[in-house]
Amino acid sequence: MPELPEVETVRDGLARHVLGRTVTGVEVRRDYSVRRHTDGPLDFVGRLRGRRLASAVRRGKFLWLLLDRDDDALMAHLGMSGQLLVRHPGAARPEHPHLRVRLDLDDGSALDFVDQRTFGHLSVPDLVPTTDGAPGGLGSPLAAVPAPVAHIARDLLDPALDEAALVAAVRRRRTGLKRALLDQTLVSGIGNIYADEALWRARLHHARPTGALRRSDVVRALESARAVMSQALAQGGTSFDALYVNVNGASGYFDRSLAVYGQEGRPCPRCGTPVRREEFMNRSSFSCPRCQPRPRAPRS
Repeated sequence: MPELPEVETVRDGLARHVLGRTVTGVEVRRDYSVRRHTDGPLDFVGRLRGRRLASAVRRGKFLWLLLDRDDDALMAHLGMSGQLLVRHPGAARPEHPHLRVRLDLDDGSALDFVDQRTFGHLSVPDLVPTTDGAPGGLGSPLAAVPAPVAHIARDLLDPALDEAALVAAVRRRRTGLKRALLDQTLVSGIGNIYADEALWRARLHHARPTGALRRSDVVRALESARAVMSQALAQGGTSFDALYVNVNGASGYFDRSLAVYGQEGRPCPRCGTPVRREEFMNRSSFSCPRCQPRPRAPRS
């Protein structure tokens, strides 16, 4: 599933290519792709036709386009394979076989929502005020977020993040460190890939209990997550196949820089010990046995 760097790459592309454009037509080719729009496909079309795309905003893995009245937004959740692709005017490109929704724009371009595995969705929810009065996310000063995003925490690249409060909140939890990093109500944007990479950089095992961590341990983990996501963002995100692309269809390539994620059996780039894979929440967790020793079991 796309994580913060992949979604930010898409947001940046939308900001550069579609803002200021007016929606002249909306075609929903698969109703399931607008299933979270509670009033149905016809209302989805009516809420968008004639509206201007004002700002492209992101919080964590959530992305939305503010519309011209600042009371609602076109929200996109990319799921496992969703893509937002810009068709430039006159572009001679074959129509994508998994096109689900198309927005025609007033300059002759179009914004296509493509989704092979159909876990993603679009909707036009109302906006609600942010609880802290700060901007809702990167890309707009408006202190509001789509209602379905209201419970999502700020991310590590958000200037409005209160990091001291986040560190304290992590240490109050009674869970494993990686579970805390993946909790989108605690800190958003981090997924399985960047959690593993951050913990490797921080030399911390994913099962370290948060309640027993020193403040410096939590700070190190968060700083490592911020660094690895910033590096991935600079390289266009992580791309394992053609499903992870920017708005022009170009893939990212940070997967070439991964230290441990997906590297089972290969030497740790730091010490040479073979990378291990462990079962984790019906997924996998990758780490170095030497650099990231398992926490000791509590004495009975």
